Amino acid sequence: MYNVLFVASEAIPYMKTGGLADVVGSLPRYYDKEKYDVRIILPKYACMDPEIMRKLRFVCHFYVHLNWRKQYAGIFEAEYQGIHYYFVDNEYYFAGSQPYHNIYEDVEKFAYFSKAVLQALPYIDFAPDIIHCHDWQTGLVPVFLKTQFGDDHYYAGIRTVYSIHNMKFQGRWHLKAVMDITGLPEQIFNDRELEAYGEANYLKGGIVYSDVVTTVSPTYAHDITTAEGGEGLGGLMYARRDFLYGIVNGIDYQEYNPQTDPYIAKQFNEEQMLSGKKANKEALQKEMGLPVDPDVLLIGMASRMTDQKGFDLVSYMMDEILSTLKVQIVVLGTGEDRYQDMFRFFQNKYPDQLCAHIGYSEERAHRIYASCDAFLMPSLFEPCGLSQMMAMRYATVPIVRETGGLKDTVEAYNEYEHTGTGFSFANYNAHEMLAVIKYALDIFQNRKSEWNDIMKRDMESDFSWNTSAEQYEKIYDSLCES
Repeated sequence: MYNVLFVASEAIPYMKTGGLADVVGSLPRYYDKEKYDVRIILPKYACMDPEIMRKLRFVCHFYVHLNWRKQYAGIFEAEYQGIHYYFVDNEYYFAGSQPYHNIYEDVEKFAYFSKAVLQALPYIDFAPDIIHCHDWQTGLVPVFLKTQFGDDHYYAGIRTVYSIHNMKFQGRWHLKAVMDITGLPEQIFNDRELEAYGEANYLKGGIVYSDVVTTVSPTYAHDITTAEGGEGLGGLMYARRDFLYGIVNGIDYQEYNPQTDPYIAKQFNEEQMLSGKKANKEALQKEMGLPVDPDVLLIGMASRMTDQKGFDLVSYMMDEILSTLKVQIVVLGTGEDRYQDMFRFFQNKYPDQLCAHIGYSEERAHRIYASCDAFLMPSLFEPCGLSQMMAMRYATVPIVRETGGLKDTVEAYNEYEHTGTGFSFANYNAHEMLAVIKYALDIFQNRKSEWNDIMKRDMESDFSWNTSAEQYEKIYDSLCES
């Protein structure tokens, strides 16, 4: 039996701001329980659901020495769907209405969290063979482990895996401030270890000090070894390429199941696909205040409204799409004001074709996945992406840009070989996006049997966590056996 500890800043059902929480909270359930005991440790945020908070059990407390600071650390625990969770409690660091604040607060908060995790191990009576860290917030765990805990026999032999979910976010701050916060040896703040472009960099620390680095798709693993995709660390990633693995994230097939989903108008399976899609489409059109029309191509988007997600392309082409094509668009999400305002403007201009819900609703997201004909993701970059896989689970055909995980999970339709699971375009170009939307519309309108075949292949695709878990297990085995 190998012991594995997941360290992360968020995980469902306790805290979620994005896809990271889905990964951390879902993946451990799919490991071989006979061979791996996988547990998760998180901050105990004050903004967690009070109902959830009441179910946490106090374990112990101790004090963390963070350079000249001496900070309290309480440990709580809970179990959810067979997975053991631990929580680090400190009201000074984890109070507030949201898990992340200003970067200068977060770099100290997660330095504390990283060290507290390591100090907690003897107290929780769980000796991990592998510590699996996620994103920049945990980048100092391998650094502390090897620089300040390496001489302690209790920590000897612990191997580390470091997963990058988005290279763009690195946890950068002033060198001297981070030296003062962490108490880490001054000599490691150099351009080979923790320093990058004159700043301390938590992500770089995790990359350099971990035994293995993973990221969330094979294409993204390649992209981040380049100057264009490496976000300033492409050279480092290229140097570590022999220890870098790209593993596509999965989705929870229990939560996203058209046969049992309680949020959709009509549940369906592969045999009931056409009738189920028709009923759900009609229900969503009514819910969103759009004219009920089975023949219009209903395109969905559920996303953070940022430039990363390709909303510049959408904004540039929206007027032409709505004025020239027989489509309806439903949008769900929040983000930058310029994109929110853009959708409000076009919703007023084309009320029968566009409905934008500015906000987030898990229930409505499920209904968009289940009800739309197509799902648009024109991302500038996308490490993995989950929405395209969720949409395909419900026979909603993805239209994506060929980047990162979108390229790895969506096979472009080939009308000559009658293969493919969606439609894609290569360059980050608004007219290319428009052209592929027109192409998809033509297939939908004029070659319905081919469109239905794409839908069927989407439902048959396997994006469960089982495949991902098997690949991580191989990495763990190689580290533990070496």
